[in-house]
Amino acid sequence: MKKTALIMAGGRGERFWPRSRKKLPKQFLSLTDDGKTMLQLTVERLLPIVDLEDIFIATNKDYYPLVMEQLPKLPPRNIICEPMGRNTAPCIALGAAHISKKYEEALMLVLPSDHLIKLTDIFQETLRDACLVAEQDDNIVTVGIKPQYPETGYGYIKFLKDKRHEEGKAYKVDRFVEKPDLERAREYLASGEYLWNSGMFLWKLSTILSKFKDYMPEIYPGLEKIRASIGGAEEKEVLESCFLAFPSISVDYGIMEKAENIYTLPGDFGWDDVGSWLALERVKSLNDDGNVVDGNVVTINSRDCIIQAGDKLIAAVGLENTVIVDTEDATLICNKEKTADIKKLLEEIKNKGMDQYV
Repeated sequence: MKKTALIMAGGRGERFWPRSRKKLPKQFLSLTDDGKTMLQLTVERLLPIVDLEDIFIATNKDYYPLVMEQLPKLPPRNIICEPMGRNTAPCIALGAAHISKKYEEALMLVLPSDHLIKLTDIFQETLRDACLVAEQDDNIVTVGIKPQYPETGYGYIKFLKDKRHEEGKAYKVDRFVEKPDLERAREYLASGEYLWNSGMFLWKLSTILSKFKDYMPEIYPGLEKIRASIGGAEEKEVLESCFLAFPSISVDYGIMEKAENIYTLPGDFGWDDVGSWLALERVKSLNDDGNVVDGNVVTINSRDCIIQAGDKLIAAVGLENTVIVDTEDATLICNKEKTADIKKLLEEIKNKGMDQYV
């Protein structure tokens, strides 16, 4: 079956401020030593499975030039521009409308654009196995991540160990679980019956369209109107009016928690959602003092720090557990244990009318 992919690339990546900005969010940044951006790496990982002409990028309309710049070989018509942010269910509906306009039936892979994966070969093998399950009947497949520690910042997938798909590597999903507290996360880890929810999905076009029709009547009629208008004179007008009316809701709430025939494949391929500056300790090399440094940096008696500089020298003396990120117009200095408060910091910056720094 023809394989297509929708890469969701419309997020703001606020927890990577001040490098990630409204005009240049996280997915368009390079956070690895190879110099490639997260979006470029996401596309590169897919190419052995999906042809470039069948990869679609859903993004904010303001980021169209960035996508074109970073993916110059991508057909421009494959860049799907959302008029405004509306969470993952409307994003996927819009993507399904465009792909189903091109193909009567196809397999549709849905992936975030801002994750990093170390073991590409294993990741691709996992996707191929997932495709075999998604092609059958009206199955929905999600790739779960084998938890390495009791994480409280992720949603979880509970799967049934005794209900394996005939392909042998996928398990029936019992339910999707919201972000737990630490005690419950420890229980999930110990049970061996839970996976982290990675936000990666696979299904046939006919399957996801029928699920929108059955479970999301507040979206499906607009989806059909958008699909009918694609390529026509009223496409932009129809898109803006219908998309504005869509509720801001995740596909997990809208479909996954209601649908049957959901399977998950446990993934173990060095996945990282790169949710904050602390992720650099997992994806970059640490020096002898446990620091992650990039750019023009000199340190003395400083340990376990993350320091990102440009041309301007950052000289650190006697620091521990500190994040320093310097850009042309803003510098972040933050205790590593408080990186979750960067979003609060941004709100305070906005409240002070300093939108030029957002």
